[in-house]
Amino acid sequence: MLMNRTFIVYVLMMTAVVVASNFLVQYPLPGAIGGLQLGDLLTWGAFSYPVAFLVTDLTNRQFGPGVARRVVIAGFAVAILLSFLIATPRIAIASGSAFLLGQFLDISVFNRLRARSWWRAPLLGSLFGSFLDTAIFFSFAFSPVFAVLGPNDPFALEAAPLLGVLTGEAPRWISWALGDLGVKIAVGLLMLLPYGALMSVVKPMPGVKTGI
Repeated sequence: MLMNRTFIVYVLMMTAVVVASNFLVQYPLPGAIGGLQLGDLLTWGAFSYPVAFLVTDLTNRQFGPGVARRVVIAGFAVAILLSFLIATPRIAIASGSAFLLGQFLDISVFNRLRARSWWRAPLLGSLFGSFLDTAIFFSFAFSPVFAVLGPNDPFALEAAPLLGVLTGEAPRWISWALGDLGVKIAVGLLMLLPYGALMSVVKPMPGVKTGI
């Protein structure tokens, strides 16, 4: 009974994070800092999506990789349906593909490192997952190479300063991808705080390999 209730809570949390991120990724940040247009660098989705890795890691810690994958799949199934309603089909496809592969990589890395220092598994799992997720999402969502998935976003394809500090220009979606990855890394570090705080509450169930 406890596992069933907790499983549903994890699925609902995962669904909320993914649906919110699919919606927010369509909106670049407004304003500028020192002449740097934030819209050339980041979307709002960069701040919400990394929370998905926290949900996955807590599930993995408590119930193991098998249940963690079920939460990812269940969250994905519900979220992808809702995403088609609030985002373009191309964004939904890109998000779903990136989500599944990034989260599965996080689960694999976490499980290999779970017997090491308490912070290593969640941090490295989220970092590796973030790299893969970012590469898949932004290329699928905006690169002309994947135009078969849907029409290109003209704004995303416009030239923009690469990260606003490097010389030269690149399509705006590449700057978004690099900015998004930077935020995911920063938020991944920040998520160690709630993960560490919840370790005494979210304990491995009997039969789950312990160590962190």
